[in-house]
Amino acid sequence: MKSLHETLKIESSKSKLKILEEKTANPNFWSDSENSRKVLSEIKSLSANIKEYKNIKENFEELEVLIEIASEEEDISSLEDIQEKFKSLKNDIESLTLTTLLNGEYDSQNAILTLHAGAGGTESQDWAEMLCRMYMRWAEKHKYKVKILDYLDGEEAGLKSASILIEGLNAYGFLKGENGVHRLVRISPFDASGRRHTSFASLEVIPEINDEIKIDISPDDIKMDVYRASGAGGQHVNKTSSAVRLTHIPTGIVVACQNERSQFQNRDTAMKILKSKLIEIKEREHLEKIEDIKGTQKEIAWGSQIRSYTFMPYTLVKDHRTGYEVGNVESVMNGEIDGFIDAYLKSSI
Repeated sequence: MKSLHETLKIESSKSKLKILEEKTANPNFWSDSENSRKVLSEIKSLSANIKEYKNIKENFEELEVLIEIASEEEDISSLEDIQEKFKSLKNDIESLTLTTLLNGEYDSQNAILTLHAGAGGTESQDWAEMLCRMYMRWAEKHKYKVKILDYLDGEEAGLKSASILIEGLNAYGFLKGENGVHRLVRISPFDASGRRHTSFASLEVIPEINDEIKIDISPDDIKMDVYRASGAGGQHVNKTSSAVRLTHIPTGIVVACQNERSQFQNRDTAMKILKSKLIEIKEREHLEKIEDIKGTQKEIAWGSQIRSYTFMPYTLVKDHRTGYEVGNVESVMNGEIDGFIDAYLKSSI
């Protein structure tokens, strides 16, 4: 707890928060939209850390009292409850300590995840759907909101591509390291001969950019196609051509949205995703002009994977960047990926 207090710089954070909040009261504060956005983002981050630390401290003090009472009364029946509370407190401390590594400009933002099945037809499409479910389960465990933006069914099973929005503080910061190619090795449920197959799927992770960030995109650079929605789109699926696909001609970037109720809403959401992708590429490549951006696409195949998931002949999930590995594949596929996220963030220091 003492280390966490020092790491988070709680006292100086409180002072800084007070100064920033005073800035927002200045009548000229909103005249500089870029600066005001950064200030508000910092206020949000500082407030969240201070609040979370306060909650953890209260739980710590409660646990101290519980241990003291149980010790005085020699109440062994309280031991199991105390151990559970201790485990929960330890996890909360480690989780909050980890947030101190999230210092990127967009780390506090929501995350947009886009999955694509690799070569291999049904095998890879089923694998892409398994990964999609894994990230949705992870988000649910962390009490993040999940929204399906676009979903293209596989030919026999699984999905060809999907985009989901994960909403919550630091969603992008935690998930940014998941960007890359994911490899699966298993006995195929689609192969009558029971042979072992290797499948690939790629994941792109970008931050959802706030509306306050202005970016000029020429209408002439956008090609829009409309089509009928398919897959996990709800009651409006296939009834109207409300789904929208936007192509940014200079970069070749394609985004789609089919989850909203109208074509106009889908177009707005797709434009937001497109802007997020362009800004993320701009930041990554340190380019000054959107017109200079050239999108790059890595091959979804052997040798480019960031992580391997082996179901047979043994069970192991291994991250090739950090060396972190877990033998319980089932728990990983159910969203228990915090160990991989932690290892990546720590290795990036």
